[in-house]
Amino acid sequence: MIVDVAPIGLIEDEDILLDLASLAVSHLDNENTDIAPYLEKLEEIEDRVCDEGRSAFRPGERAAVLSRVLHGELGFVGDADGYDAPANADFIRVLDRRRGLPIALSILYVAMARRAGWSAYVLNLPGHVLVQIGEKSPVVIDPFAGGGLVSQRKIAAICRACLGEEADASALNIVRMSNRDVLARFLNNQAVRAENDDDPHRALTVYQRITQVAPGVLDAWQNLARLQLAFNDAAGARASLFAMSEVAPDKESRDRIMDAFEALVLLQRRNWGAEGLMGS
Repeated sequence: MIVDVAPIGLIEDEDILLDLASLAVSHLDNENTDIAPYLEKLEEIEDRVCDEGRSAFRPGERAAVLSRVLHGELGFVGDADGYDAPANADFIRVLDRRRGLPIALSILYVAMARRAGWSAYVLNLPGHVLVQIGEKSPVVIDPFAGGGLVSQRKIAAICRACLGEEADASALNIVRMSNRDVLARFLNNQAVRAENDDDPHRALTVYQRITQVAPGVLDAWQNLARLQLAFNDAAGARASLFAMSEVAPDKESRDRIMDAFEALVLLQRRNWGAEGLMGS
């Protein structure tokens, strides 16, 4: 049975269950894998977190429970040695190997916190993601590093490592990511790796999935159209850019999208014409 992910793009963002949505997306690449044991595994982790966290009321205490269960007991940690391995961006394989990318592990931590009834969010940093636990007096943890607490100084260091030593972390808008943006970032890792591995067919498939689960992510539509045009699918590219224009925030953006598309089509037609002349 193939899990349908299209409904994810239609429901309210707050109704998306990050772990189940990630599992559904992963199942598209693991069609012969029985998904039931993974659903049971997530429930077992939930039971463990809820049991350990019965007397945890402060954000720091709850963060400690998550780290103790997910990292200390179950061994989930970032895969620093094989960071770019495709398995690190495949939620089923992450649950199997207990290794993954920061975004994959953050999804697991946030999902388990929410299952326990706690407030939790994925935080968007330059080149990295962290997890916030709690609303009042929140704490920040790094699932990639075993769920340890992250100080403001460490956050600044992460920002400088990505943006340069002159970066001012205090001036950055470090925001809580929506559930759809989290899924889009998770999938985008797969798409980027596919393009780096010179596998445009795989990248196109992943960008299509992003547009299904997070139709408001403009970059996904743009990248999908770019690859469709590269495969001489001008009609598909036009449809993707029209869809992109429908979710663009303003008319100026929509006009730029369509102008860019017309320029791309014109360039592609010229290239086809040049190829025809060279072959004649």
